[in-house]
Amino acid sequence: MNRAILIVIVVAMCAGTVVRSQPSGHRSIPLAELRDKIEGGWAGQMIGVSFGAPTEFRYLEKIIEGDLPPWTPERISNSLRQDDLYVDMTFAKVIDDKGLDATTDDFGEMFRDAKYALWHANLAARRALKRGVPASKSGTPEFNAHANDIDFQIEADFIGLMAPGMPQSSNEICWRAGRVMNHGDGIYGGMFVSGMYSAAFFENDPRRIVEAGLRTIPSRSPYAMLISDVLRWSKEYPQDWKKVWHLIEEKWNKREPCPAGALRPFNIDAKLNGAYIALGMLYGNGDFGKTIEISTRAGQDSDCNPASAAGILGVMLGYKAIPEEWKGGIPAIADQKFSYTDFTFRTICRSTEKQAIALAERNGGKLDGENLLIKIQQPRAAKLEVWDDYGSPVERVAVSDPRWQWKGNWRDDKSMKMSAEKGAEATIEFEGTGAIVVGPYLPKGGRADVYLDGKLHKTIDVYPDENSPKGDESVWHAFKLRNRKHTLRLVVRGEPYGESQGSDIAIHDLVVFR
Repeated sequence: MNRAILIVIVVAMCAGTVVRSQPSGHRSIPLAELRDKIEGGWAGQMIGVSFGAPTEFRYLEKIIEGDLPPWTPERISNSLRQDDLYVDMTFAKVIDDKGLDATTDDFGEMFRDAKYALWHANLAARRALKRGVPASKSGTPEFNAHANDIDFQIEADFIGLMAPGMPQSSNEICWRAGRVMNHGDGIYGGMFVSGMYSAAFFENDPRRIVEAGLRTIPSRSPYAMLISDVLRWSKEYPQDWKKVWHLIEEKWNKREPCPAGALRPFNIDAKLNGAYIALGMLYGNGDFGKTIEISTRAGQDSDCNPASAAGILGVMLGYKAIPEEWKGGIPAIADQKFSYTDFTFRTICRSTEKQAIALAERNGGKLDGENLLIKIQQPRAAKLEVWDDYGSPVERVAVSDPRWQWKGNWRDDKSMKMSAEKGAEATIEFEGTGAIVVGPYLPKGGRADVYLDGKLHKTIDVYPDENSPKGDESVWHAFKLRNRKHTLRLVVRGEPYGESQGSDIAIHDLVVFR
């Protein structure tokens, strides 16, 4: 037999053997490589959040120009105290304790009883849970004016890390965990990030990773529309990320509903900050330092965004390939616990590897010696669930505006009006489809009844469940109202809530939506 023909036959036989050992639609990854990529993902988050921490929300509606704070290996210790990581890990602990079928109620129970400080959608969700709202509703706009905020987006990394090549499974877990504190685009942010993590295990092109993340969310959601714009604009301006940043700003920085950011430069919206993650991925070109720098320089939540971008890229590269200048400080803290958790860098990586294997086996994969065989899933868009048709913020009416009418003893406190007097009233008319009464949560906070168009709408309280006050929060809100004139009347009850030692109610302004 001709030697060349014999070689072809032998190669074909070997190839056929490989195909038979890996069923159609499966991919095999050595456990050592899986471990390296999981370590790279957690390390990337630690590096990114520590790098961006000094600039967090210090640059609003502007690009960070000039020199960034110089990186030194010791700065990585900052990650041990960052909510991006410890909240992420406490959600991962729910999977460890309850299994892959952990329910929304399971995640909510952990969240309700967590002792760490929270903000925005997380804070609103925990307040709602403590007041008896079920976990399936604590992230909805009915109870959470921050439903589109970034919170789940920065806490969903663990899901993508335990779902290598399994974005459908990742989405399913995101639905269960994310609705504790978010809704609509707020959940899609977590799906987008988790989908990119999932893709990064088997993909080496950052653009394809972003595209894979996009395919996990519904195309008609505002979040998907924004990321689609970023992908298109990055092709039109392949060397100019700042041009794309300005296009994002012009088109998409318009509708922030968060009471702290509505009609202000501050923007903690999930999709806007998700676009900054995508900018880092698309223009970083696989370079670790460049990816982090771009996601940081985009501003706003400039520690969370590079944390996600670096985590995803860390999976793509693997821990061993992350440059030593960035990861050099990790060995010194690898056995120190992250705040409020029992996890260290080493133990969270082992936990994630265990769950990745379990999820792969559940979905038709198996351990094969020192390899994990994974039945690869194609990204599939989640169902459409948005609330952005309520309108946009169009006006903030300060308490100094004569449209407010006051009855009883209201005292001036800086830019607020405050009262603890039973029966004291604040009344205002507005025209629109929604409104938020903005004020602080107070350690001496009390209760009030809120009437909308003459009917009792809700009894509220402003006790923060912790000793420190929280400013610019939703004292009361309602969305999806009929677009007409409405009358809002708040009546102080003069009684404390829970462990509060007072009955204060404070109002800063009214945000009107139309």
